[in-house]
Amino acid sequence: MWTLACVRGVEAAADRPRSGLPVFRFLGSGDGEEVDVLNRVRSRRRRHNPLRRRSDVVETWTAIAVAVLLFVCAPLAGAAAGLWAHDQARTVAAAQRADRHRVSAEVIGKPPAELPSVEGSRPRSFLVEVRWTEPGKGPRTATAAVPAGTGRGDVVGVWFDAQGRNVAQPAGEVAVWQHTLTVGMWAAGGVVALVLLTSAVTRRVALRRRLAEWERDWALTEPQWTRRRA
Repeated sequence: MWTLACVRGVEAAADRPRSGLPVFRFLGSGDGEEVDVLNRVRSRRRRHNPLRRRSDVVETWTAIAVAVLLFVCAPLAGAAAGLWAHDQARTVAAAQRADRHRVSAEVIGKPPAELPSVEGSRPRSFLVEVRWTEPGKGPRTATAAVPAGTGRGDVVGVWFDAQGRNVAQPAGEVAVWQHTLTVGMWAAGGVVALVLLTSAVTRRVALRRRLAEWERDWALTEPQWTRRRA
Protein backbone atom coordinates (compact mmCIF):
# COMPACT_ATOMS: atom_id res chain seq x y z
CA MET A 1 0.00 0.00 0.00
CA TRP A 2 2.70 2.46 0.95
CA THR A 3 4.73 1.62 -2.15
CA LEU A 4 1.69 2.05 -4.39
CA ALA A 5 1.05 5.43 -2.82
CA CYS A 6 4.62 6.40 -3.62
CA VAL A 7 4.21 5.31 -7.24
CA ARG A 8 0.97 7.26 -7.56
CA GLY A 9 2.55 10.34 -6.10
CA VAL A 10 5.40 10.29 -8.58
CA GLU A 11 3.06 9.59 -11.48
CA ALA A 12 0.64 12.33 -10.55
CA ALA A 13 3.50 14.81 -10.17
CA ALA A 14 4.72 13.95 -13.66
CA ASP A 15 1.30 13.92 -15.30
CA ARG A 16 -0.17 17.06 -13.70
CA PRO A 17 2.70 19.43 -13.01
CA ARG A 18 0.58 22.54 -13.70
CA SER A 19 -2.68 21.44 -12.23
CA GLY A 20 -4.20 23.13 -9.23
CA LEU A 21 -5.71 19.85 -8.08
CA PRO A 22 -4.07 17.76 -5.35
CA VAL A 23 -1.18 15.79 -6.73
CA PHE A 24 -1.78 12.52 -4.83
CA ARG A 25 -4.87 10.40 -4.58
CA PHE A 26 -5.74 7.79 -1.97
CA LEU A 27 -6.04 4.10 -2.80
CA GLY A 28 -9.65 3.02 -3.07
CA SER A 29 -11.05 6.51 -3.66
CA GLY A 30 -12.89 5.22 -6.70
CA ASP A 31 -12.82 2.44 -9.26
CA GLY A 32 -12.07 4.85 -12.07
CA GLU A 33 -9.09 6.27 -10.24
CA GLU A 34 -7.72 2.80 -9.50
CA VAL A 35 -7.97 1.78 -13.15
CA ASP A 36 -6.33 5.04 -14.17
CA VAL A 37 -3.40 4.42 -11.81
CA LEU A 38 -2.98 0.84 -12.98
CA ASN A 39 -2.89 1.99 -16.59
CA ARG A 40 -0.18 4.50 -15.71
CA VAL A 41 1.89 1.88 -13.92
CA ARG A 42 1.62 -0.48 -16.87
CA SER A 43 2.55 2.24 -19.35
CA ARG A 44 5.70 3.33 -17.55
CA ARG A 45 7.77 1.03 -19.78
CA ARG A 46 6.85 3.00 -22.89
CA ARG A 47 9.74 4.66 -24.57
CA HIS A 48 8.58 8.28 -24.12
CA ASN A 49 7.01 7.83 -20.71
CA PRO A 50 8.64 10.23 -18.22
CA LEU A 51 8.27 7.60 -15.47
CA ARG A 52 10.28 5.02 -17.38
CA ARG A 53 13.29 3.91 -15.37
CA ARG A 54 16.44 2.04 -16.30
CA SER A 55 15.19 -1.06 -14.51
CA ASP A 56 12.06 -0.99 -16.70
CA VAL A 57 14.23 -0.89 -19.82
CA VAL A 58 16.37 -3.77 -18.59
CA GLU A 59 13.32 -5.87 -17.77
CA THR A 60 11.73 -5.18 -21.16
CA TRP A 61 14.83 -6.12 -23.13
CA THR A 62 15.31 -9.15 -20.91
CA ALA A 63 11.83 -10.39 -21.80
CA ILE A 64 12.58 -9.93 -25.51
CA ALA A 65 15.92 -11.73 -25.20
CA VAL A 66 14.31 -14.60 -23.27
CA ALA A 67 11.67 -15.05 -25.98
CA VAL A 68 14.31 -15.12 -28.72
CA LEU A 69 16.53 -17.54 -26.81
CA LEU A 70 13.67 -19.90 -25.96
CA PHE A 71 12.02 -20.03 -29.38
CA VAL A 72 15.06 -19.64 -31.63
CA CYS A 73 18.36 -20.37 -29.91
CA ALA A 74 17.26 -23.36 -27.83
CA PRO A 75 15.92 -25.34 -30.82
CA LEU A 76 19.00 -24.41 -32.86
CA ALA A 77 21.28 -25.55 -30.03
CA GLY A 78 19.39 -28.83 -29.76
CA ALA A 79 19.55 -29.39 -33.51
CA ALA A 80 23.26 -28.58 -33.66
CA ALA A 81 24.05 -30.88 -30.74
CA GLY A 82 21.91 -33.61 -32.29
CA LEU A 83 23.71 -33.38 -35.63
CA TRP A 84 27.08 -33.51 -33.90
CA ALA A 85 26.00 -36.51 -31.83
CA HIS A 86 24.63 -38.24 -34.93
CA ASP A 87 27.94 -37.87 -36.78
CA GLN A 88 29.87 -39.11 -33.76
CA ALA A 89 27.55 -42.08 -33.25
CA ARG A 90 27.75 -43.07 -36.92
CA THR A 91 31.53 -42.89 -36.78
CA VAL A 92 31.64 -45.09 -33.68
CA ALA A 93 29.16 -47.56 -35.20
CA ALA A 94 31.21 -47.78 -38.41
CA ALA A 95 34.39 -48.42 -36.40
CA GLN A 96 32.64 -51.14 -34.41
CA ARG A 97 31.38 -52.84 -37.57
CA ALA A 98 34.87 -52.77 -39.03
CA ASP A 99 36.47 -54.19 -35.86
CA ARG A 100 33.88 -56.77 -34.84
CA HIS A 101 32.66 -59.90 -36.52
CA ARG A 102 29.91 -62.36 -35.80
CA VAL A 103 30.36 -66.12 -35.63
CA SER A 104 27.96 -69.00 -35.14
CA ALA A 105 29.29 -70.91 -32.16
CA GLU A 106 28.20 -74.08 -30.42
CA VAL A 107 27.75 -74.03 -26.67
CA ILE A 108 30.02 -76.67 -25.19
CA GLY A 109 30.07 -75.49 -21.59
CA LYS A 110 27.50 -76.26 -18.93
CA PRO A 111 25.01 -73.45 -18.27
CA PRO A 112 24.83 -72.29 -14.64
CA ALA A 113 22.04 -73.62 -12.47
CA GLU A 114 20.99 -70.07 -11.48
CA LEU A 115 21.29 -66.97 -13.62
CA PRO A 116 22.85 -63.83 -12.10
CA SER A 117 20.35 -61.18 -11.12
CA VAL A 118 20.32 -58.01 -13.22
CA GLU A 119 18.69 -54.60 -12.82
CA GLY A 120 16.14 -53.17 -15.19
CA SER A 121 14.53 -54.91 -18.14
CA ARG A 122 17.70 -56.03 -19.93
CA PRO A 123 17.56 -59.67 -21.05
CA ARG A 124 19.55 -62.02 -18.87
CA SER A 125 22.68 -63.66 -20.22
CA PHE A 126 25.48 -65.78 -18.85
CA LEU A 127 29.05 -66.64 -19.71
CA VAL A 128 29.75 -70.08 -21.08
CA GLU A 129 32.39 -71.75 -23.22
CA VAL A 130 31.62 -71.89 -26.93
CA ARG A 131 33.35 -73.39 -29.96
CA TRP A 132 33.36 -72.43 -33.60
CA THR A 133 35.46 -72.98 -36.70
CA GLU A 134 37.14 -70.19 -38.60
CA PRO A 135 38.12 -70.68 -42.23
CA GLY A 136 41.84 -71.39 -42.47
CA LYS A 137 42.34 -71.44 -38.69
CA GLY A 138 40.46 -74.52 -37.55
CA PRO A 139 38.33 -74.90 -34.42
CA ARG A 140 38.49 -72.24 -31.75
CA THR A 141 37.05 -71.96 -28.27
CA ALA A 142 36.33 -68.97 -26.07
CA THR A 143 34.10 -67.77 -23.29
CA ALA A 144 31.21 -65.68 -24.51
CA ALA A 145 27.94 -64.26 -23.23
CA VAL A 146 24.89 -66.12 -24.52
CA PRO A 147 21.18 -65.44 -23.97
CA ALA A 148 19.32 -66.98 -21.07
CA GLY A 149 17.71 -70.29 -21.94
CA THR A 150 20.59 -71.46 -24.09
CA GLY A 151 21.56 -75.05 -23.46
CA ARG A 152 24.57 -77.21 -24.19
CA GLY A 153 24.79 -78.04 -27.88
CA ASP A 154 22.81 -75.00 -29.02
CA VAL A 155 24.24 -72.80 -31.77
CA VAL A 156 24.17 -69.08 -31.06
CA GLY A 157 25.55 -65.98 -32.71
CA VAL A 158 28.33 -64.26 -30.75
CA TRP A 159 30.48 -61.25 -31.52
CA PHE A 160 34.25 -60.90 -31.20
CA ASP A 161 36.65 -58.07 -31.91
CA ALA A 162 39.99 -58.21 -33.71
CA GLN A 163 41.76 -59.26 -30.48
CA GLY A 164 39.40 -62.19 -29.98
CA ARG A 165 37.49 -60.68 -27.08
CA ASN A 166 33.77 -61.24 -26.74
CA VAL A 167 32.01 -57.91 -27.32
CA ALA A 168 28.51 -56.57 -27.82
CA GLN A 169 26.83 -56.25 -31.17
CA PRO A 170 27.78 -53.08 -33.09
CA ALA A 171 25.38 -50.17 -32.71
CA GLY A 172 22.68 -50.05 -35.38
CA GLU A 173 20.71 -47.18 -36.86
CA VAL A 174 18.13 -47.33 -34.08
CA ALA A 175 20.81 -46.88 -31.43
CA VAL A 176 22.39 -44.06 -33.43
CA TRP A 177 19.11 -42.14 -33.65
CA GLN A 178 18.31 -42.76 -30.00
CA HIS A 179 21.67 -41.25 -29.08
CA THR A 180 21.04 -38.33 -31.44
CA LEU A 181 17.63 -37.49 -29.97
CA THR A 182 18.86 -37.86 -26.40
CA VAL A 183 21.78 -35.48 -26.88
CA GLY A 184 19.64 -32.97 -28.80
CA MET A 185 16.91 -32.91 -26.16
CA TRP A 186 19.39 -32.56 -23.31
CA ALA A 187 21.16 -29.70 -25.11
CA ALA A 188 17.91 -27.83 -25.80
CA GLY A 189 16.70 -28.44 -22.24
CA GLY A 190 19.98 -27.16 -20.84
CA VAL A 191 19.70 -23.94 -22.83
CA VAL A 192 16.09 -23.46 -21.69
CA ALA A 193 17.02 -24.02 -18.04
CA LEU A 194 19.94 -21.59 -18.26
CA VAL A 195 17.82 -18.93 -19.95
CA LEU A 196 15.01 -19.22 -17.41
CA LEU A 197 17.44 -19.10 -14.50
CA THR A 198 19.18 -16.03 -15.90
CA SER A 199 15.82 -14.38 -16.55
CA ALA A 200 14.66 -15.02 -12.98
CA VAL A 201 17.85 -13.54 -11.53
CA THR A 202 17.65 -10.51 -13.82
CA ARG A 203 14.01 -9.84 -12.96
CA ARG A 204 14.75 -10.13 -9.25
CA VAL A 205 17.61 -7.64 -9.50
CA ALA A 206 15.46 -5.27 -11.57
CA LEU A 207 12.65 -5.50 -9.02
CA ARG A 208 14.97 -4.69 -6.13
CA ARG A 209 16.38 -1.74 -8.05
CA ARG A 210 12.89 -0.48 -8.88
CA LEU A 211 11.82 -0.67 -5.26
CA ALA A 212 14.92 1.27 -4.27
CA GLU A 213 14.08 3.93 -6.85
CA TRP A 214 10.52 4.16 -5.55
CA GLU A 215 11.84 4.59 -2.03
CA ARG A 216 14.10 7.42 -3.18
CA ASP A 217 11.32 9.14 -5.12
CA TRP A 218 8.95 8.86 -2.17
CA ALA A 219 11.54 10.36 0.16
CA LEU A 220 11.71 13.39 -2.14
CA THR A 221 7.96 13.70 -2.75
CA GLU A 222 6.48 12.82 0.65
CA PRO A 223 7.28 16.19 2.33
CA GLN A 224 5.43 18.10 -0.40
CA TRP A 225 2.48 15.75 -0.18
CA THR A 226 2.16 16.04 3.59
CA ARG A 227 2.20 19.85 3.39
CA ARG A 228 -0.56 19.89 0.79
CA ARG A 229 -2.67 17.48 2.81
CA ALA A 230 -2.18 19.61 5.90
